[in-house]
Parts: sequence; structure tokens; C-alpha cells
Amino acid sequence: MDEQEKLARQRLMQLNVVRMFGIVSVIFAALNISGKILPDFSPYLGYVLLLNGAVDILIFPVFMKKNWKKQG
Repeated sequence: MDEQEKLARQRLMQLNVVRMFGIVSVIFAALNISGKILPDFSPYLGYVLLLNGAVDILIFPVFMKKNWKKQG
């Protein structure tokens, strides 16, 4: 395995971890909004988690990719 392939695997793993964190955030947001977990903070905590999850899934990977292109 050469250096470029190793770097590509690391970057793919980082993207997947960020996306999975976003998916987990969205799941916890749905559970909080419905009142299943932490009902004392419902629904406002759920909205924050939903926004955080959406950013992690949709926006953050784009910025990571742009940053990697700048690095070369």
C-alpha cells in the first residue's frame, strides 16, 4: 500500500466518522423531540441536535474535502 492510498483510506474513515456522528445526532434529536429521552429538555435540545446532525451530514464533509484539496 503506497502513501496516497493510505492517505485516501484515512480521509474516507474521517468522512465516515463525521457522517455517522451526524446520523446518531439526528436519531437522538428525533427521540428527544418525541419526548422519549431527556423529556425535561424536549423539544429544544432535539432541535439543536437536529441542526448539528444536519450540518455534520451535509455541510461539514464538503468543507473537509475543500480543505484536503488545498493541502494537495
